[in-house]
Parts: sequence; C-alpha cells; structure tokens
Amino acid sequence: MTVNPERRSSASTVAVLGAGSWGTTFAKILADSAAAAGIERSIRLWGRRSEVVDQINTLHRNEQYLKGIALPSSITASTDVAEVLAGAELVVVAVPAQTLRPQLREWKERMPPGAFVVSLMKGLELHSDARMSEVLCEELGIPASRVAVVSGPNLAMEIAREEPTASVVACSDSEAAVWIARNCTAPYFRPYTTTDVTGVEIGGIVKNIIALAVGICEGKQMGDNTKASVITRGLAETSRLTLALGGQAQTMAGLAGLGDLVATCSSPLSRNHTAGRLLGTGLTLEQVTAEMTQTAEGIKSAQAVHELAGKLDVEMPITAAVVAVLAGKLSVDELGPVLLARDLKPEGDY
Repeated sequence: MTVNPERRSSASTVAVLGAGSWGTTFAKILADSAAAAGIERSIRLWGRRSEVVDQINTLHRNEQYLKGIALPSSITASTDVAEVLAGAELVVVAVPAQTLRPQLREWKERMPPGAFVVSLMKGLELHSDARMSEVLCEELGIPASRVAVVSGPNLAMEIAREEPTASVVACSDSEAAVWIARNCTAPYFRPYTTTDVTGVEIGGIVKNIIALAVGICEGKQMGDNTKASVITRGLAETSRLTLALGGQAQTMAGLAGLGDLVATCSSPLSRNHTAGRLLGTGLTLEQVTAEMTQTAEGIKSAQAVHELAGKLDVEMPITAAVVAVLAGKLSVDELGPVLLARDLKPEGDY
C-alpha cells in the first residue's frame, strides 16, 4: 500500500542498486543530506564486483569510479541484493539502461513493498522504446506515482568533490517528488521538482547523443562555433521529441534540458563527449568501446531514439547522423557536411 510521502519522515534506510560513479555519488549525496539534517540514515550500495564492494566497506573508497573521494561511513556495500533491499524505504537504481529489465526480473520479489523507486538512468530501451521509468513500472508492477527520475547537469565526479550543482526530481506525484527531493538535499546538491517525467527523461536521453556529435566535432578539431551550433540545434530536436511525447517545452529550457545538455557536451568528464571525441580522432566504435571503462549510454540509446523519432515522424537530423556514424554508414568526416546540407528554414520552426 502506498503511503502519502508527506506523512513520512525522512528515509532512514536507502538502497542504491549500482556502484558505478553516479550510483556511488548519489549514495554520498544521500549520506551527506542526512548528516546535514542531523538524521541517522543507513545507505546500502549494491555492486556486482566483490573488489569494489570490499573497498567501499573497508576503505570507504570506490577508487575505480571515484578516485580520491572519501565516502561517508554510513554507506555500506554488498553483492547480495536481498541484503541491500531489505527494509529500504527508498530504492535508487543506477544500472546500465539496456540491462535494467532483466535485472528487475531478478530483483522484483526482493523489492520492499511501499518503497519509492528513483531512476538515475539516462537511456531508452532498444526495441521497446521504453523510458527507464516505464520499465520500472512495468517490471515491478508499481504505479507511476511511486517512481521518480533524477536528472540534470550531474557530472558525478564534480558532485563527489562537492562542487555545487542543481538537479531535478521528476515524479507524476508532486508530493512524492518533494519528499524524495528532501532526502537528497545536501549542502552542495540542490534538487528542484517537476511532474514532467517525460520531458526530464527525454532531455537526459537525447543529450548523450548530442554529446557524441559534439565530441566528434572536437576530435576533428572543429571550433567553438561548430560545437555551439550542434548544441543549439540538438536542443531543438530534443524539444521536438519531448513535445511529441507529451512533455513540456519549459523543461527543455531548464536543468534537465539545456543544463544537462551543456554540461554533457562541454565537459571532458562526460563519457559520451569522450566517446565522441575518440571517434572523431579516427578510432573505430570497437576501439572506443575497448578504451572506455564505463558505459557511454548515447552509443546504446541512439538507435532506439532514432527509431522512436521515425515512428512519431519527428525530424532529428543530428541523431540520425550519429546513428549513421555508429553503424559505419557515415564517416566522421562526412558528419558536418551532411548536417549543413539540410533544407533552409526559419530557426524557430520545431
């Protein structure tokens, strides 16, 4: 039975599924939020790899993903998902998008009843075109009012270093969004709330693809004019898809739209930007994948976004060009000329 989040006290037990850079960073946010409020909170982190889990428990570090960052002692880790989930009031999910559905099928029976679930994932499922919040609802059999999404300009290492940032908590239930936001408000992390789950998720998905394009431009040693043009027109096509799916235009002008896009397209800490830059230097997709230590979700989601745009008759030329590059149908040298060869039209046309 769902409990009105306004009547709940702050979450005393939180499970975070995924011990990568963003999952571990968000666990730190949750711990620091509780400490700042003078609240006792247990944060349990699930990880696949025993060496990562052991390091978190013994050294309070996750050196592979957050080098040099000390983690609060209230964070513990385990490879046993049942142990991590037991009694959790809030469950945060931070696993690669394309692995989410099969993992949820393994975890469903262990999910604590009544818990709110938060997605940190920014991907679109291949073949189904489902957003991560939709996959969570489908596989866990819970209403959308119990599923939230956190997105925004959230480069994990900057936040782990406690560099100030803002973010967005999106949930169809505005009271649930506020409750979740209260639980992750740290001195350096300020969440806003919205009910536009679709817009927040689409912004987080498509910006990864645009970042690949910007990275390719950088790898080709193109200038700031080029990159700014791709970012701006990338926001336009993200907005077109968002509106076609029922999302709100104002979301695209906010943290989960423009804010996330600028951060991801501009920072060397961005995995998608890095992957694009490597492609731009002439590496093959296979070589880029081998060199990357973490998942660049844009590579996985680009085809799904392209297919969804086709079904909705939404024009997304940058996405289409990136998909062609990833499929080997277009060289990185041809990317710029292809985009510039489009028909002339007014800038404001969506």
